[in-house]
Amino acid sequence: MSKAILPSPQAISFVALLRQCLDRGQFDRLILSQYVGEEADLEKITFRLVEVQQQQKLSVLYRYKTQDVTKNYNLEQGIAVFEALFSQVKQANLWELEQQVQFKRGKKRDLMTIQPLAKQKTLTVKHDREKQRLIEQTAPYLQELGITDHAGVLVPSMAKKWKQINKFIEIFSQALSEQKQLKDDVNVVDFGSGKGYLTFAMYDYLQKNKWKPKITGVELRENLVQFCQDVAVKNNFQALDFFEGDVRNYQPERLDVMVALHACDIATDFAIHCGIRLNASLILCAPCCHKELRPQLTSPNVVQPMLQYGVHAGQQAEMLTDTIRALLLNAYGYETKVFEFVALSHTNKNKMILAVKKKHLDKPDAKIMQQIQDLKAMYGIQTQSLERLLANELVDEDKHGCRC
Repeated sequence: MSKAILPSPQAISFVALLRQCLDRGQFDRLILSQYVGEEADLEKITFRLVEVQQQQKLSVLYRYKTQDVTKNYNLEQGIAVFEALFSQVKQANLWELEQQVQFKRGKKRDLMTIQPLAKQKTLTVKHDREKQRLIEQTAPYLQELGITDHAGVLVPSMAKKWKQINKFIEIFSQALSEQKQLKDDVNVVDFGSGKGYLTFAMYDYLQKNKWKPKITGVELRENLVQFCQDVAVKNNFQALDFFEGDVRNYQPERLDVMVALHACDIATDFAIHCGIRLNASLILCAPCCHKELRPQLTSPNVVQPMLQYGVHAGQQAEMLTDTIRALLLNAYGYETKVFEFVALSHTNKNKMILAVKKKHLDKPDAKIMQQIQDLKAMYGIQTQSLERLLANELVDEDKHGCRC
């Protein structure tokens, strides 16, 4: 049994300071260390403020030798937890916005010191606190999707996915600001929605920014469709639905924003065609599996030394495919950008095609269509799916091995 430690005047003052800085909104964090209580392997306890379901909580991280455990408490419960643990540690450090308070328990007497934070440190803390993302990390649906834990803390293995989500929403937000034709009741379709990471993030972002979105995630895998629909219902996302199918069999009546990230091979062409056909204001694609043009590719004499290497031929086919897609979008009145979505260190499917509708044309731009024909002739390309779809030539699925 550990010996009971009576509170000293310094200990009483430290508890009072903690309460005061919480009341004043000056609390940054609190760390209790050198634990001497009865709980095995507990080394350190960290307290931080978090917001969970629009309520302020004290998030307490219990650090053991082999694991970390996080629990959330309301403020009074959190203070009670602190007071119970405070008597079982030798040191406590409290960070406010403008000062740091250190408490040390000694054999003869306790010590408490207060040190003003340097100006540079204060600014750094303030900057960290003010850093904002377009998606709140404490959103409950992120816990359901496995991005964060029950305390709203990012799961380490999902850090790259979290970065992708935020980067996509940043691009999405910027594209919305460039497209003035969109109305508040925006209709979005996400082809190949998978586990719904981006689908939920788009709905959350639009709803919080005073839009009235209607979003549909289209996905082939029945288990993911049911999973996402359950999460949508649980979070009361009433205008977010999921449909089992693909771009070939889901035909919306209205489409303002078309999203297709990592649709395989010619599924990207079907998705872009759907967006153009329904006059979508925004089209966002991150293509993958560029298989269609590779077998058709013939090397012009001047580049034969380069394209004799398989990896270069594959890269050339990928670049040619997405160039033709971008040019076709341009020809049909879209202002199109092709850029790196996220760094290759996060995903090798990192290219984004972003198209914003700028013109309403009765027929495609002849000059751009000729550029496409010139490119096809140079590389011996006979057929490209998006071009054929736009020319109202039906694709026989049985002739294509990739069913996305």
